[in-house]
Amino acid sequence: MRFQFKPFSIALTVMLALVLCASAAGGASAQTATVARADTVIFDIDATSIASPTNFNWLVPGTNRNQGAHQSMLEPLFILNYETGKIQPWLGTAFTPNATQDVWTLTLHDGIKWSDGVPFNADDVTFTIQLLLDDKTQTLNYAADMQHWIKSVKKIDDKTVEFDLKAANPRFQLDYFSVRIWGSVDILPKHIWQGQDPTTFTFYDTAKGWPIGTGPYKLVSAAPTQFTWDLDPNWWGAATGFHALPEPKRLIWLIAGSEQNKALLMSQHQLDSAMNVTLGAFQAIQAKNPNVIAWKATLPYTWADPCPRELEFNTEQAPFSDPNLRKAIALLIDRTSNIKIAYQNTTTPSSTIFVSYGGMQPYIDAITKAGYAADAVAHVSDGQKLIEAAGYKLNGNGLYEKDGKTLDLNILVVNDTTEYTRSNNEIIEQLQKAGVNATSQPVNGATSTSANNTGNFQAQWAWNTCGSVNEPWFSLNTLNVSYYVPVGKIASGDFVRWNTDGAKAYSKIVDQIGSLPLNDPSIPGLVAQAYKYISAETPVIPLVQAEKLVPFDTTYWTGWPSATNNYNHPATWWNSTFQIILNLHKAKSS
Repeated sequence: MRFQFKPFSIALTVMLALVLCASAAGGASAQTATVARADTVIFDIDATSIASPTNFNWLVPGTNRNQGAHQSMLEPLFILNYETGKIQPWLGTAFTPNATQDVWTLTLHDGIKWSDGVPFNADDVTFTIQLLLDDKTQTLNYAADMQHWIKSVKKIDDKTVEFDLKAANPRFQLDYFSVRIWGSVDILPKHIWQGQDPTTFTFYDTAKGWPIGTGPYKLVSAAPTQFTWDLDPNWWGAATGFHALPEPKRLIWLIAGSEQNKALLMSQHQLDSAMNVTLGAFQAIQAKNPNVIAWKATLPYTWADPCPRELEFNTEQAPFSDPNLRKAIALLIDRTSNIKIAYQNTTTPSSTIFVSYGGMQPYIDAITKAGYAADAVAHVSDGQKLIEAAGYKLNGNGLYEKDGKTLDLNILVVNDTTEYTRSNNEIIEQLQKAGVNATSQPVNGATSTSANNTGNFQAQWAWNTCGSVNEPWFSLNTLNVSYYVPVGKIASGDFVRWNTDGAKAYSKIVDQIGSLPLNDPSIPGLVAQAYKYISAETPVIPLVQAEKLVPFDTTYWTGWPSATNNYNHPATWWNSTFQIILNLHKAKSS
């Protein structure tokens, strides 16, 4: 399908005007500064809207952080470098375990300050962790994880924090404090948060200068479709010699809307970074703006995002509470068709829930050798036999029916990105042709998050087993029964509500894997044993790898990450975006 630019709409014209106005004047709350377009970097937000644009309380599930908050303001303790495999220091300089890996000691960088000038120290770290440990509801982000692992946390001195764990955890730093994927436990300023209700506090008050962070930018304005951040010349990093001030004077994150709108903005140099576009859109952009680059210089241009796509069931909702019906759906799906039609051959099929990185290959191989890997092609007749064994017969409309009711499958999908809806729609077509009355329910990100957390869905096109990048435990543990809560209550894991005897047997093996050192030789075999239960009961169906085509415009800014300039990956929506911003340099022509 050939991508075509649509004529300018009034809405897009207004959007362009707003972006230019923001770059020149700084928005409603910052009328004193004038910033040229050549000093401004404009990023895309993959969303249709931000429901609560002035809520910067990341503790509450569903609160947006990738509108610039955790890319320019909330700095991480450490950053996992995907290209080197090493954990790089940021606010932290070291995080070391004892010999038994059940006591971890964090050391902080010298001279860190919050943007209001108050020193950042161990008090802020212990306060943040204790806040999560005290959440009896376990509904705050990371509360369940912190309570699962941490016995106590204490300040040794202003630069040192000690974590006493309930059990050995060799992955403690990687999993929670190193931006392994997307975000991490962002530390909160104790002098502002102390005494606040963490479930309702929004961390926003322009008169008090909130929100604040330790990052090199401060919030200027927040609106449902646009966020503006200005350079803080007093950033601790420059003051201590950690890194020179970044060159961009202003950062804007905006919701560009449809893929056509993104393409138009980028072709006219009014969007420097888009989160994800299709191959056709990228080629159309390049035809009009040859300064646009991607991770790879040639086809397929993409970067391998660590969150493979999958179909996830609410395993407690009939009729797909029947594992044989879930397995039938898995057999009906042809991944090669989805890749060809929805992805224009820019990705590859998933055979397991894992990302196909080199470090994950031993575990993928073990699952494949054991016979539990998903086939790339469909086996429609086998899937239909399972449906018919459950008492369904094809009716005159070519749909399976039992007791006068068709076999319905409603799949929830986030409508923020063309990739998501296009892939889901193609799967819907496959299932309908095979006799399943499948429908798509596109929703915005906030609605999807709420449905996911409460179990208010029949099935969803998502990536909730995402997590492992160099070891298998994290992804496997997302389905652990220890996270199980009934539908209607807020879950922090096991969103598919998998709580069968098989799920419990699976979780025991996963717990065993979690207690072993990284790269222990017994882990691949244990992974295969655990995966037997995923294969047998099919709470999730692996679909395709998440290859993302992330375009960057070099008209105003150079230094964007690429396969040849690979200081780290190109995910500008992650907590590691600080690295990208610090590597940007003004183009000579600008």
